[in-house]
Amino acid sequence: MAWQQTNSYPYAQQQSAVPPTYYPAGNYPNENNPGVIPKSTYSEGTTAFGGVESTGNSYPGYGTTNTIGNNFGFSDKTIRNGFIRKVYLILMCQLAISAAFIALFVYNDNVKVMFQNSGLIWVSFFITIACLFIMSCFDSARRTPPTNYIFLFIFTLAESFMLGVISSVYDPNVVLLAVVLCAVICFGLTIFAFQTKIDFTVMGGILFVSVLILFIFGLLLLFWHSNVANLVYSCLGALIFSIFLVYDTQLMIGGENHKYSISPEEYVFAALNLYIDVIQIFLMILRILGSSRN
Repeated sequence: MAWQQTNSYPYAQQQSAVPPTYYPAGNYPNENNPGVIPKSTYSEGTTAFGGVESTGNSYPGYGTTNTIGNNFGFSDKTIRNGFIRKVYLILMCQLAISAAFIALFVYNDNVKVMFQNSGLIWVSFFITIACLFIMSCFDSARRTPPTNYIFLFIFTLAESFMLGVISSVYDPNVVLLAVVLCAVICFGLTIFAFQTKIDFTVMGGILFVSVLILFIFGLLLLFWHSNVANLVYSCLGALIFSIFLVYDTQLMIGGENHKYSISPEEYVFAALNLYIDVIQIFLMILRILGSSRN
């Protein structure tokens, strides 16, 4: 996905391509001068939205924010809050489906025996890869309802099935402990992402390299069977995806404190990113607990 810095205006003002005309001091608007910016609405320096013109004068609502995926920033607080609520509502539905699959596979012996050694887990794996590729590469697949919801639902079902099969290998108490620890960690990281003044949105390149190294490490573990190496891999994975959770949360929050943000039209993609982060943290914790039990 391309990173871009673009001028972003509130939705109501995007309909006009020409900003209001600035008039020198002393020529402020009155009833006979419509369309002139009132003195009380502009100032020398910065506005509430951080917009600064090259002349040193700033215009209300014409801020400069950085967005991902669209020319639409988070200047309007109402739009931002509505976007965040929608993302977390979708995320909660995804996690509820995954929790139901995990409980079914862990506590139902018939289901566990039926699917544990079947090849359906590989079918689910390729379905998740295909859905992820389609939603990542095609704007209409992730922005246009109901197509975006259909792909997201298919991805969630396939991912939840894999989680159920993987969790059925572990002791139910270990799985339950992993769920509790994952919930506590993710809740704490989310609060941290909302409150901290540290901008994690600039760490995209570092996180990409970290995931690439983790992927290569995982391939080596296919041929190098070691509990210590598996434990190190799981700890690194939990750390990397914990940072990813903060990173994706701040992309969703947007605002002037973050260099990059994600467009409000990308609510499905934002929920998908957070869901993948949470699931990966859960799997890494499960591996850590499993390794410690062996």
